[in-house]
Amino acid sequence: MGEVSLEEVSFQTLFKYGQRFSTQQRWASSLPMNTVVLFVPQQEAWVVERMGRFHRILEPGLNFLIPVLDRIRYVQSLKEIVIDVPEQSAVSLDNVTLQIDGVLYLRILDPFKASYGVEDPEYAVTQLAQTTMRSELGKLTLDKVFRERESLNSNIVHSINQAADEWGIRCLRYEIKDIHVPPRVKESMQMQVEAERRKRATVLESEGTREAAINVAEGRKQAQILASEGEKAEQINKAAGEASAVLAKAEAKAKAIRLLSEALTQQNGNAAASYSVAEQYVSAFSNLAKESNTILLPSNTGDISSMVTQAMSIYNNLAKQNVQDASSAQTLSEAQKVKPEENPSSENLSLHLPSAQ
Repeated sequence: MGEVSLEEVSFQTLFKYGQRFSTQQRWASSLPMNTVVLFVPQQEAWVVERMGRFHRILEPGLNFLIPVLDRIRYVQSLKEIVIDVPEQSAVSLDNVTLQIDGVLYLRILDPFKASYGVEDPEYAVTQLAQTTMRSELGKLTLDKVFRERESLNSNIVHSINQAADEWGIRCLRYEIKDIHVPPRVKESMQMQVEAERRKRATVLESEGTREAAINVAEGRKQAQILASEGEKAEQINKAAGEASAVLAKAEAKAKAIRLLSEALTQQNGNAAASYSVAEQYVSAFSNLAKESNTILLPSNTGDISSMVTQAMSIYNNLAKQNVQDASSAQTLSEAQKVKPEENPSSENLSLHLPSAQ
């Protein structure tokens, strides 16, 4: 803070006293003269003294006064008055010097108290507003001064009304116009705001990166789940298709074997079997050396009739073996049925032996 010269202090003092003197002159010059018949305007109160003592307050409209004895001493306006509070310096709770000014709105409720309770109501309320504003600013830090302007205004109004109640004046509201801070403090505040903005930007960027990573991970997870489910369904369908194919082949083979057995039991079945074996032999012989370089050939490759005869002999031996097995199984089952019937006869024989002796 720079030093204030004596000339500046004298100028400020003279300005304040000049303002107060001009206010008193305005109040004195606005006093009407006693013309016996007086017309009081609306929203004004004329305070009348009789022989230097308070007599009465004239109401708006027609009024009569006694010449020489009655004198109009004060004229009070009942309208809302706007007072510009000059700029002043104040120190906050964190020792920051502020330059602050405001606007005060008030109204006179009791003309008698406003006339005889204080010498100059406007000047008194202005000084009270300045001192109250200094005391209220000293309770707050710099940051709270900007954030809590409404609460600061209401506290100033409440403090002014407590003191101005004896003056017949009611403070309606107080508004802070401008708050000026020192240049260095302003620069530090600007740096703090920029740091807060960079911090918020960094936090938002990190949150965006985190959300993006989470979304990518969730997408990969869902993709893997869907791929595994698709592979599972594919394997199930493939297994079901293979099982259906195996069943179809087994059923076809069983049907072919059944038809073949029925055909062999009919007339000329052996001839048909010989023809089928010869046909398969020729087909197999034609496919030799197509899938592999290793070939096993019989000694009589060109003798088809001997190969067919050999195959038929093997078939006949197998057929005879099957017939023998079937007959032995039938004999065994008949023996098992007859054995329980022979046991009762032996029991009857053992029962008749004692009677024969």
